Amino acid sequence: MTSAWQRESIWERPVEALGRPLNSVYPVILSGGSGTRLWPLSRALYPKQFIRFFSDQSASFLAAALLRLKPELGFAPPLLLCNNDHRFLVREEVERTGVSPRAIILEPVGRNTAPAIAVAALAALRDNPNAILAVMPSDHVVADEARFAEGVRRAAKVAATGRLVLFGIKPTEAHTGYGYIKQGAALEGFNGGAFTVESFAEKPDRVTAKAYVASGDYFWNSGIFVLNARTYLEEIARLEPKILDAARSALAKATDDLGFLRLDKASFAASPNISIDYAVMERTTAGAMLPLDVGWNDVGSWSSLWDIAPRDDKGNYIHGEAVLEDTSNCYVHSEKSIISTIGVKDLVIVDTPDALLVADKSRTQDVSKIVQRLKQSNRKEQEQHLRNYRPWGYFETLNIGPRFQVKLLHVKPGGKLSMQMHHHRSEHWIVVQGTAKIVIGEIEKLVRENESVYIFATQWHRLENPGKVPVEIIEVQIGSYLGEDDIMRTDDIYHRAPEETR
Repeated sequence: MTSAWQRESIWERPVEALGRPLNSVYPVILSGGSGTRLWPLSRALYPKQFIRFFSDQSASFLAAALLRLKPELGFAPPLLLCNNDHRFLVREEVERTGVSPRAIILEPVGRNTAPAIAVAALAALRDNPNAILAVMPSDHVVADEARFAEGVRRAAKVAATGRLVLFGIKPTEAHTGYGYIKQGAALEGFNGGAFTVESFAEKPDRVTAKAYVASGDYFWNSGIFVLNARTYLEEIARLEPKILDAARSALAKATDDLGFLRLDKASFAASPNISIDYAVMERTTAGAMLPLDVGWNDVGSWSSLWDIAPRDDKGNYIHGEAVLEDTSNCYVHSEKSIISTIGVKDLVIVDTPDALLVADKSRTQDVSKIVQRLKQSNRKEQEQHLRNYRPWGYFETLNIGPRFQVKLLHVKPGGKLSMQMHHHRSEHWIVVQGTAKIVIGEIEKLVRENESVYIFATQWHRLENPGKVPVEIIEVQIGSYLGEDDIMRTDDIYHRAPEETR
């Protein structure tokens, strides 16, 4: 799939030159999170927005966000912002949905939400001087999609008057994991449906949260905004001018890379690292709040996943193989092994091929502390699974020993690995599905199912799938050193930096 940036260069063209009016409401999807509190399923290189947590979940959270305000519902094509590491995962989800984005914008470094939204506002205003941004994270759940779209339309009418609108969620419990918004006076002209914001509150303790809920004046901060793009940039210029300078420069110097819009790194890195809440919403007089009741959940922990999961008559959710005896109110997820429990309750048990989490359901907000300890110990389990995703497909480690390693290579149709060579290992490839095109030195040949090839150390080689079905290969590596950094690469069609392939 190609983006608008590939199809034609409209970056500097006026709106009239497009030949058709554009809807003024631009969905802006922020896909930069790492989802550390949903470890071990969510990892730095494969975070929660790409995961299907439930057996009957037809779309990832990112795909659901893309379809939530699709052009068929009258919205403009979406703008996506993501980091460089996730770009091919984002594109794959985009292709699955069939939604053609206005652009996929790559943030070269993380600078939080305020600079990212500034870039989106600048991009949207080049299309439409009346642009409204519907900004939403890529990893939230909305139960009532139709009501959500209608809520965005109502908020857009408020934003069109120059307002910066934030959705407030009516609290259903005294939740201590959310920030709160105190509702102010009703705005004139909106029939009691929109309000000023009296104040913001950080995540409270239990006693304070109960008082907020009892008052009826406080709402959960959803982190979903409907913003007048011009007003937002004016407020950024007034409150955090360095953000606007950095966003303008990063966008002006942006380059096209395989259909991604790559922001200039030096320019974007100069921006302050700050959220939209701290940079603008807590300091502006243009803020507004709309109550929203759509079955929203930020899926910020395993306990919040349990809240929305289909459960049996004992309150248990089970994914994969499990035998539960005298067990209640548990979240049980197994990727491979069978999980058995006896006499337990209120637990989260998540088993993956390389990591196991067992936690009290009331303590799942603390999973990020485990991830931090893994980082401090330089453990790879916080960053990636045994299955490593690549733009050509994935590879999965099956077994490893002192001088050998066995992997499964899955190459999707049209996928093509870089030309590469290893100094310290040889490789034996056995095709178990499909037909592979393999280059070894000057020799190129098709290798079919149940056929194999042998590649000596220091031989240049390449693997490609020219067919219409996935190619799967069992790779046996033998040598004195088997690290991913023992690879010299050339001719990579995906334009990856060396560190991305390790």
